[in-house]
Amino acid sequence: MIRPINQQINFLAHKSRPATVNDQPILLDLRDTLVAHQADCLGMAANMIGENKQIIAFFVGPLPVLMVNPQIKQRKGLYQTVEGCLSLKGQRQTKRFQTITVSYLDQNFRLQQQTFSGLIAQTIQHEIDHCNGRLI
Repeated sequence: MIRPINQQINFLAHKSRPATVNDQPILLDLRDTLVAHQADCLGMAANMIGENKQIIAFFVGPLPVLMVNPQIKQRKGLYQTVEGCLSLKGQRQTKRFQTITVSYLDQNFRLQQQTFSGLIAQTIQHEIDHCNGRLI
């Protein structure tokens, strides 16, 4: 189900709770909402659809990918960039890492670890920041 985008700063600024297998419907709604906004969005976190859970979704090429309870394990190559967000107006400067290694549960709740770089790594960092209540 496509959900409205949450723009309530007070809600977005709270750290999200770990997700469980009972949160499977949130994964589907987050994926559907991301796909519906693919023209102007690279990724989303569950709090952007009003759910206080550590779930993110982002595109790898045309495919939406879901991560549950993601944690960045390694970071390399700090740089300065400018980002926007569907939940916030305008763009802001922030710092990101060129390459990250992330540990997470996939949509079937199986443990995964993967390394990402470039724009995908930047998007993942932005969404994990959402999970931690950090806004750009």
